[in-house]
Amino acid sequence: MNDTFMKEKPVFPLLTSMALPMVASMLVSALYNIVDSLYVARISEEAMTALSLVYPVQNFINAVAIGFSIGISALISLHLGAGNQEKADTAATHGMLLSLLHGIIASVAGIAVIPRFLRSFTTDETVIALGLTYARIAFLFSVIIMAAMAFEKIFQAVGCMKITMAGLSLGSVCNIILDPLLIFGIGPFPEMGIAGAALATGIGQMMQVVFYLIVYFVRPIPVHLRRSCLHFNPRMGLQLYSIGVPAILNLALPSVLITFLNSLLAFYSQSYIVVLGIYYKLQTFLYLPANGIVQGLRPIIGYNYGAGEYGRVKKVYHTAMAMCAAIMAAGTLLCLVLSEQLIGLFSTNSETIAIGTTALRIICTGFLVSTISVVVSGALEGLGKGIESLVISLCRYIVVIMPLAWLFCHFAGADGIWHAFWLTEFLTAAISLVVYHKSVKLNKVQ
Repeated sequence: MNDTFMKEKPVFPLLTSMALPMVASMLVSALYNIVDSLYVARISEEAMTALSLVYPVQNFINAVAIGFSIGISALISLHLGAGNQEKADTAATHGMLLSLLHGIIASVAGIAVIPRFLRSFTTDETVIALGLTYARIAFLFSVIIMAAMAFEKIFQAVGCMKITMAGLSLGSVCNIILDPLLIFGIGPFPEMGIAGAALATGIGQMMQVVFYLIVYFVRPIPVHLRRSCLHFNPRMGLQLYSIGVPAILNLALPSVLITFLNSLLAFYSQSYIVVLGIYYKLQTFLYLPANGIVQGLRPIIGYNYGAGEYGRVKKVYHTAMAMCAAIMAAGTLLCLVLSEQLIGLFSTNSETIAIGTTALRIICTGFLVSTISVVVSGALEGLGKGIESLVISLCRYIVVIMPLAWLFCHFAGADGIWHAFWLTEFLTAAISLVVYHKSVKLNKVQ
């Protein structure tokens, strides 16, 4: 493999070749999440509510997996760009070991907190029972999730995007196939209900890890997990966490936001909570193409920064911004035209559909401008500037939107919360540009 292609290949074809496999794989991943929700919705409205309430904790575990792995990927890319093979291998090895440790902690903690967490938002014993059933099975696979994500980011760091596409696609297809079999008990399979949905997801994630292990041992890549790199290295650990922890917080913040918004919406009706859960399922799907581009952006920008190619860093940044803007414009149009149909995929309740249609049309107003904060955060993470990226996410998910949502709902009811979304995107975009240009100046990326 030519490990210098990230600083030699023309920017647009390079970014496209890195991003498209991720866009494809993440769209497939989003599809299985939506299919999962569609099957759960067929069980009952209570099951869908349970899934919505469990989502923040589940998202936090995923955030730990993805965020820390972003730190692994960033360090590998930076060290490979600088020509330091040993440090790249050490980053990969330490990162994998710590990821597995995080998985064990997440399983124990998630199962321990979920009963009290669910009872904080509902007194419906049916919803609570369904939520506990789903969560206890799903959280048992936390170690698998951490391992899968660590492998994914290691492969991405060296430009092997097609491998991660294949791994994600395999896991997603397994999940999609197993969902109806295990939920409804088709053929020889037992009827497990919402437990089947959790088990199908876990098995899909396990297949992903198996695939990565096979590829790793069969196909050589520029970075390796080495026993010789397992020696205690506090400096490497500190570097991993200095990038990974802000990235984790970046990704975990939506869970905090959803929990806060659920507490506001609970005063109106259960339908509003369901709508918020549906929106975040749709948002995952709509934002994934843009996030796929950001996934491709990080290793390229990190490698070129490590290699001292600062002009190329700037070109990559602007190209990614234009590509993401086109995607988010298409997403806005889709939500404006097909909002009722999109919500109707997840519910047959007329109240839920009406509330969801209004919510989606209001929220999508901020999609296009959100391009700025999404790309800026990704670029800063690729440069190893996790704190700066965290500042943007704090504004987007905590500092700006929470006060606005609380204030607006007191004056405009539940719909005021939807208006807080788009206004936050505009304000955060302005903040993002300021943060980025200060970071650019400090890092001499011109």
